[in-house]
Amino acid sequence: VQLQASGGGLVQAGAFLRLACAASGRTFSGYSMGWFRQAPGKEREFVAGISWGGGSTYYADSVKGRFTISRDNAKNTVYLQMNSLKPEDTAVYYCAADTRVYYSPNVGDEYDYWGPGTLVTVSS
Repeated sequence: VQLQASGGGLVQAGAFLRLACAASGRTFSGYSMGWFRQAPGKEREFVAGISWGGGSTYYADSVKGRFTISRDNAKNTVYLQMNSLKPEDTAVYYCAADTRVYYSPNVGDEYDYWGPGTLVTVSS
């Protein structure tokens, strides 16, 4: 599985962005998907996750109410809608795929495939 994230950029605080992660392979609909981010000098952190069918979504407390994860299995794509962006949201955002039956959305080590990341910069 190959993942490619897009949609990052430079925006002002309060603005919005939508990230997209396109996946190759015919079994995308069987994977749970997650978004993680890593800010300069900080460890990677969980942002949001979505089960394989899209019926369950999970969010870090820091983004709950501002970010929305969704997926379109027909397009092999998962999205992260980011509203009311803050300077502390500045990071490289990565999408990842988890092939396990039991999904632990915030455990990065349990994801099997990772994309190269897209940079989001929020200015104050």
